Formats: sequence, C-alpha cells, structure tokens
Amino acid sequence: MQIVVEHFRENVEPLLDGKAKAMVVLGSRVEAVRWKKAIDSYIRSQGYGLGTLVAFSGEVNDPESNDEPVTEGSTLLNPGLKGRDIRDAFAGADFHLLLVANKFQTGFDQPLLCGMYVDRRLAGIQAVQTLSRLNRAHPGKDTTYVLDFVNSSEEILAAFRTYYDTAELEGVTDPNLVLDLKGKLDASGHYDDFEVERVAAVEMNPRAKQGDLIAAIEPVADRLLKRYKAAQDRLRSARERNDDDGASDAQDEVNALVLFKNDMTAYQRAYSFLSQIFDYGSSSVEKRFLFYKRLVPLLEFGREREGVDLSKVVLTHHSLKDEGQRRLDVSGRDESKLKPMTEVGSGSVQEKEKALLAEIIERVNDLFGAGTTDGDQLSYVTTLRDKMLESDALVTQAANNTEAQFANSPTLKDELMNAIIEAFEAHASLSKQALDSQKVRDGLRDVLLGPAQLYEALRARAGGDRLPA
Repeated sequence: MQIVVEHFRENVEPLLDGKAKAMVVLGSRVEAVRWKKAIDSYIRSQGYGLGTLVAFSGEVNDPESNDEPVTEGSTLLNPGLKGRDIRDAFAGADFHLLLVANKFQTGFDQPLLCGMYVDRRLAGIQAVQTLSRLNRAHPGKDTTYVLDFVNSSEEILAAFRTYYDTAELEGVTDPNLVLDLKGKLDASGHYDDFEVERVAAVEMNPRAKQGDLIAAIEPVADRLLKRYKAAQDRLRSARERNDDDGASDAQDEVNALVLFKNDMTAYQRAYSFLSQIFDYGSSSVEKRFLFYKRLVPLLEFGREREGVDLSKVVLTHHSLKDEGQRRLDVSGRDESKLKPMTEVGSGSVQEKEKALLAEIIERVNDLFGAGTTDGDQLSYVTTLRDKMLESDALVTQAANNTEAQFANSPTLKDELMNAIIEAFEAHASLSKQALDSQKVRDGLRDVLLGPAQLYEALRARAGGDRLPA
C-alpha cells in the first residue's frame, strides 16, 4: 500500500494540473475490501488528503475485515459515496484512487485516469482491456504509469501481440540513454543552444506571456515544417519523373525528419521516467525536455499548413529544482524486470510504420473532420485498401504502369467506388460522406496511394516486376 500511495503522490497526482487519478486492480472482491481498509489507514496515518473508493458487485462477507457483510454502497467502505453512482463520485475532485477486482476493468471511461497499480494475474484480452483503461484522451494527458506487481513484461507483451501485430514494450534502465539522445539530437543541426535557451527562459519566467512562448518556439517549428514539405515535394516530383535516385534521396530526408521528431518524443519519455531516479545535475538536460515538449506537437508532418498551427501552444510555467535522489526498494521479491533499451534512435522501420499511420489519420481527419475516432478512420482506410487489393484488374494495372499513370486510371476510380459501397454496412457514416463528395473520394484515393501504400501492395501481389508500359 505504501508504494502505491507514495508513487501516486509523487508521480501521478501532479499530472493534469493535480486532477489525475489512478486505479488499483486486485485479485478478488475480498482483496479489494481489505486493501481499501489498509490503504485508508495508511493515508490517515500520513495525513494525506487523498480520497479512495472501492468498487465491486454484490456482497462481501469477510470477518477478517468487517464484522458484517458489506456492499459497495456501505458507509463502512465508501462513506463519501452518499448514494451516488460510483462513476460519478470518482469523477469528482474528492476521490483519487479507485480499487477494483473485476468491476470497471472494462467499459470504464475516465479520461483523468493516468495511473494503474496491478496486483492480480492478467492474461489475454483481459490484460489488454484492463490496461487500455488508461487510453482515454484528455487535454494535456501525455504521461501514464503502470506498476505491475504480478505479471511479467513477456506475459503482457504476449497478450497485446494477439490483438496488435506491432505491440512493443519499451523499458529504459540506463541513465546515459538520455545523454546519448541529447547528443544525437543536438548533432542533427535542426536547432541551436540559443533556441533551446530562449524557450526554456520563457517556460521558467513567471511573468512571461503566451505571446512570448509563441515567439520563442514558432521559428523553429516553421523551419522544420518547411523542410519536411520541401522534401515531400521533391519526393513527389522525383516519382513522377521516374527518378529513382532523386526519390531515394528525398525519401531519406523525409525519414530523417520523422526520426528526428520520434527521437525528441523518446527523449521526453526517457527523461520523464529516469529523472525520477537519477540526478542528471545539468539544467541543459531539463531545458531540452521543455524545448522538445513544446516543439513536437507543432510538427504535424504530412499535414502541411500555411504557417504553424499554434493552437496547441499553452504556456505553463516551470522551475528547475533539485530534490535529490529517491529509491523505492521492494526487497525479498524476485521481480520480473522490463527488458532495457540498449540503443537510442534504433527503431527506424517501426517508426516509419507509425509515421505512415499518423499521416493516414491526419489526412483522413482533414477529409471527414470531427465526429469519428482516429481508430474508426484508420479502420475505414484499411477496409477500403483490403477490398481494392482483391481486384485482379488493379493488380494488372499496377504491374504495368507507373504510379502516376495508375493514379489516373478509370478502373482505380471505379474500384474505389465499389469498395466504398461494400464498406457501407460496417462504416455507414464515413461511406455516406464519401459517396456524397467527389472531393472526399479524391482525398481517399490520395491517402490510399500515399501513406496507405496501395500501389506498392498491388505490385507486390503481382510479383513486384514492372512490365513494359
């Protein structure tokens, strides 16, 4: 209980301007009741202002913890519930930790949930559904924590791989990885020390205004977006000219910029985790964390605009403070450890896949706007692509024509329309918009031929050898 409470107070509670919440997942209803009494006792002994709730179905008869059977609504367990639904009560500011056994591991939608503490065996779809409770989006939510006292990393990875082909667990143990990433990013030449200092100075100045932050970060973001757009333009031009060397060079530049952005994200995650354990003793390390945190959201590669979208820039002041080193030591247990990261910036192939998925989502979102989730949009494009891959006519045309020629094929237009119609039952809303708008259909065609790589997939199905045009 002590580890859960202290970790929550130090790492989870400060998130989302102090509104973050956490869930404790336990092995049975009896364990949940016992944990509730024990954790409340510890919180009282420390004088912490934390509220807890325990959720379970039915009645628990456990003489060890209570003299009489108790229910979820019992004042012995949840005196602050006062007849309210436990979901509504937990959403309020009075409660921070929710203890559960089987209840609320699925079908529980709480965007403020940023931490999970697991003390029960999880496997298969139950593991995926339970940990996915942390996935609900909320403004400013970019960090979540899971402390698992029971399951190994291999078991959790196996559960996710059943449902996500590219499931990946990342463990970081070497503090030098942050310094290695710092050196790699500094050597990229995409920014200089002056620009880092400029942004950090605004972040740490309590009198700074929103306009100061925009003035500090916008020039860097604008420069990188222009470089990406120029590389994309060169790539399209080279492909239209069948200039393989030019296309390869342009693609390398695009990939390098995408990898640069991903490395900044990796730096943020590594620093957020490792700075809790190691004292880097260097303000330049934290200043880069602040700089990257501001820069990354503005780099919407694949979603070119006339200028930088500054709607995501909101000033939150920071201060640098040395609080010393801390160590949580759970002795006497043979704990499974996550496999450590051994090299920085090494996931280029998978990062390209992630970049393509992100580009698909961004471009389809431009076509359909709000009202559908990213998952629905990605599923829709995948459905259309799979249906069009079944077309022998498209396979033949892709094998015998350049990509530019193939893009103008009347057969491609017809097969796209057929795919939209066939997908109507599963994706009625999106298909209706596509059927009603030539602009949307043209946009879908461009997405399919671009990041969805339909042309390459059709040629692969044909054997990959281009026949004479």
